Amino acid sequence: MEIKLLRIAKGQPEQIEIRCHEITEEVREIVTFVKTRQGQLTGVQEGKQYEVPVLDVCYIEAVDNKVFLYTQKQVYETRQKLYELEELLKEKYFLRVSKSLLLNLMKVKSIKPALNGRFLAILQSGEEIIISRKYVQELKNALKGGI
Repeated sequence: MEIKLLRIAKGQPEQIEIRCHEITEEVREIVTFVKTRQGQLTGVQEGKQYEVPVLDVCYIEAVDNKVFLYTQKQVYETRQKLYELEELLKEKYFLRVSKSLLLNLMKVKSIKPALNGRFLAILQSGEEIIISRKYVQELKNALKGGI
């Protein structure tokens, strides 16, 4: 695959163009990466594909080998793996809080201790998320400005 970069004048709109013989998994990964960097994730709901703004995502959860994006009102399935999303979104205030969940810290209303060294995050929507013991220290570091 050949990659070309072209500088343009300040007034012209920036764009990315991908020319390919067929849309392979590699091409899909590139498109997903670019969209994520722009602040959008691709989600599927009832067979239709949607662009979900990262800011709208409350948390991302892996269940039965599928990954879901949860917004305040909708749930979307995504083809990306949880570890891929964790790497892409770590600079956008997302933090792993359990083996199967990434939490958007910007959607957290409050956090309180729970049983057995775990914590409970209450989201702005009222939903409650359990933070595993293993990830409590990372959460504390992130809240102190360590993201």
